[in-house]
Amino acid sequence: MASSRLPGRRKAKPGRTTERKSGRYTPPIPRAKKVSPRWVPVLMLTCLIAGVIVIVINYLGVLPGGASNWYLLGGLGMILGGIFAATQYR
Repeated sequence: MASSRLPGRRKAKPGRTTERKSGRYTPPIPRAKKVSPRWVPVLMLTCLIAGVIVIVINYLGVLPGGASNWYLLGGLGMILGGIFAATQYR
């Protein structure tokens, strides 16, 4: 004679339920929010604004030594530092 188990059903293992998972999406439980220290957005804006100012002043020729590529690199480095700080802001 056939087995007493019904087709499609599994025998429950100890400690597990026999309920099937639904096909619905259930969002994960939110964890505690991380908050950046106050200096992160201040550093970000300072670097971005200072970098733009250095580049503009370089093109105006006001900096000592006249227009120089080193001032451009310094300004771009400050902008890059501001972008890096922006990635750390939460």
